Amino acid sequence: MPKPRKAQISLDAMPYYHCVSRCVRRAFLCGLDQLTGNSYEHRRGWLESKLLSLPSIFAIDIAAYAIMSNHYHVVLYVDAEQARNWSDYEVAERWHKLFRGSPVSAKFLQFKELNEGEKIVLDLLISQWRERLQDISWFMRVLNEVVAREANKRS
Repeated sequence: MPKPRKAQISLDAMPYYHCVSRCVRRAFLCGLDQLTGNSYEHRRGWLESKLLSLPSIFAIDIAAYAIMSNHYHVVLYVDAEQARNWSDYEVAERWHKLFRGSPVSAKFLQFKELNEGEKIVLDLLISQWRERLQDISWFMRVLNEVVAREANKRS
């Protein structure tokens, strides 16, 4: 029986991981589809651009990658120490580059005074976001979602 990714990853033992993401139904990610004659080569740029920009947000670096016609490979290095050293402000700022965040975190990023309840909520959010910003699943989710949305929009 397959194990969930969380049970397979041990950053203490190995911070490098090889990930593969494939297109469904033999769809083309990029390149020339010999069957239809359509060229999807422009998508390679979307994927590469997003892939190379995400390490500036996540505590994950790209060690190597290869983009094929219907899938890609990426070797990721997870730098958990980097994520632990980020201030709460840095975590919120990085998260807001990817997602809307929350009204409490938006208020925090504007240096507005938070009440005790808001501080508790913010601490929980920051803790959750710090974990997600060093999580391979969240990294791959963000990468794949952007490319899929762009491809679907243009189809």
